[in-house]
Amino acid sequence: MITVHHLNNSRSQRILWMLEELGVPYEIKRYQRDPKTMQAPESLKEVHPLGKAPVLTDGDMTIAESGAIIDYLAHTYGPETMLPERGTQQWIDYTYWLHYAEGSLMPPLLLRLVFEKVKTNPMPFFVKPVAKGIADRTNEAFIGPQIKTHMDFVEGHLAKNEWFLGDKFSAADIQMSFPLEASLARGIVGRNRPKIRNYVKRFQALPAYQRALERGGEYDFAKP
Repeated sequence: MITVHHLNNSRSQRILWMLEELGVPYEIKRYQRDPKTMQAPESLKEVHPLGKAPVLTDGDMTIAESGAIIDYLAHTYGPETMLPERGTQQWIDYTYWLHYAEGSLMPPLLLRLVFEKVKTNPMPFFVKPVAKGIADRTNEAFIGPQIKTHMDFVEGHLAKNEWFLGDKFSAADIQMSFPLEASLARGIVGRNRPKIRNYVKRFQALPAYQRALERGGEYDFAKP
């Protein structure tokens, strides 16, 4: 039996969606973020040394990292439905988007989140203006332009494609879902990017996605 070690409001939600799309039986072991630090609990380190979610166990195997898990599930349980044909341009595109989601798109989004928290975290009153100034300048000069470049890139791709592999829904769409729906929920994707907005709404309406929400529990990024 597959077990998903599932952290609330995290990337592990897309693993539940993947399993629902595949129709593979699985069980969920739930973990809750620390309400003060918003980090995963120490108990996750009993499953994987890094103590992060998602982690998937399938028999004797333990697999961490969203991309690795999704790729494993696609190859093991859904090669006909979740993967393109090897040796084609779609196969190259699948590999690209699978790695792009966490390798290129997520880092500036995480940096933005970190610097926004810097501005709101408790600190001596005389330090706060300095910290806010540094955070604002960093966002304006570096992080913001990086995010704009990536969002423009994704918007342009979705303007010409229904899914990330063209007209074929695949595991690449599931991997790309988290950074895009998180960006939409946090106001990063504005009205000027209708293709991303429509794409997120479209996949969030899929029956398997909705079933995963019911099983996964709290997940703020799916709220309108």
